[in-house]
Amino acid sequence: MFDFHYFTPTKVIFGRNTEDQVADLIKEFGGTKILIHYGGGSVVRSGLLGRVTDTLDAAGISYVTLGGAVPNPHLSLVYEGIELCRKEKVDFLLAVGGGSAIDSAKAIGYGLANEGDVWDFYDYKRKAGGCMPLGVILTIAATGSEMSDSSVITKEEGLVKRGYSSDYGRPKFAILNPELTMTLPDYQTACGCTDIMMHTMERYFTNGGNMELTDALAEGLLRTVKKCAVILRDDPKNYDARAEVMWAGSLSHNGLTGCGNDGGDWMTHKLEHELGGLYDVAHGAGLAAIWGSWARYVYKNCLHRFKRFALNVMEVEDSGSDEEIALRGIEAMEDFYRSIHMPTNLCELGVTATDEDLALMAKKCAVGVGGEMGSAKVLNEEAMLAIYRASR
Repeated sequence: MFDFHYFTPTKVIFGRNTEDQVADLIKEFGGTKILIHYGGGSVVRSGLLGRVTDTLDAAGISYVTLGGAVPNPHLSLVYEGIELCRKEKVDFLLAVGGGSAIDSAKAIGYGLANEGDVWDFYDYKRKAGGCMPLGVILTIAATGSEMSDSSVITKEEGLVKRGYSSDYGRPKFAILNPELTMTLPDYQTACGCTDIMMHTMERYFTNGGNMELTDALAEGLLRTVKKCAVILRDDPKNYDARAEVMWAGSLSHNGLTGCGNDGGDWMTHKLEHELGGLYDVAHGAGLAAIWGSWARYVYKNCLHRFKRFALNVMEVEDSGSDEEIALRGIEAMEDFYRSIHMPTNLCELGVTATDEDLALMAKKCAVGVGGEMGSAKVLNEEAMLAIYRASR
């Protein structure tokens, strides 16, 4: 195992009707003029946005609103939010929604707390020195952004999708009410479960340091989400399964399941970012579509981890060679994806990629990671292209 730092300062308020506590939490963390940032019309149609504003009105807290955060959130809306907050002298951000609204709010926060172009942080040109404080009311269990240090933004010019991580961007509080996720379409629920599992799997498939306790936590989380994803496929209103998945989403991306290793692999995410940037696909579905091809490309270089995953997470039969067990585990994971109606290749994702598209994505991915990256196996541009080709 490796030495590690574990920092998770977000205050979590979990359970039914917890969104009613939002005004007290904002006051606790010093907010006086709020930007409420949200996505599409679902938070309006469900009545959640109205309940939040009523709560703030009753508490005498001033606010302005900015909707429009979309999947693969856009840099242009971030710029709009920064300008609005400066004009209105906002001192606290409240994201109401899923990862898109939260990531967009984090980027707005970086832009408010630092001089210059906020895209510089996502383009790896400099590091943030702070972030406007923010809180979260979560409506989609998926990205884990409600407790993580990371956010992902898409620059429309050039369709460049990049992530930035900083402890400054960790939310001050996260309100997690599983009931708020019950109106999600089944596809979004499945995408969320896929993303949650992948956040832990990225940390699990490494060649650099492991802790038995961290592995046990990771494997337990993965088994739990796998089980609950199937329950929610058949019973979308199941509160207990919603609660398990929501809490797993937060724990999967707050650093817990990576303590003691080398930080993780993360190449499936990097490969998917180019898919999302070019084709605007749902993030979880994009991850599922690319994972099997990535796994078959790297598993021989990380055979001990793939065997353990096959036995302890996918619970395949312990017979045959290590390689046979590992491959059965990959096949079982793809069978799971299909069981919750997730794609296992680009065709099933609805993407028809030309050779030129694949080459462009590989080139952009290599640039985005600084040439090469990976822990299960280090990948360069040629390897990235091979994985994209295998995923068609």
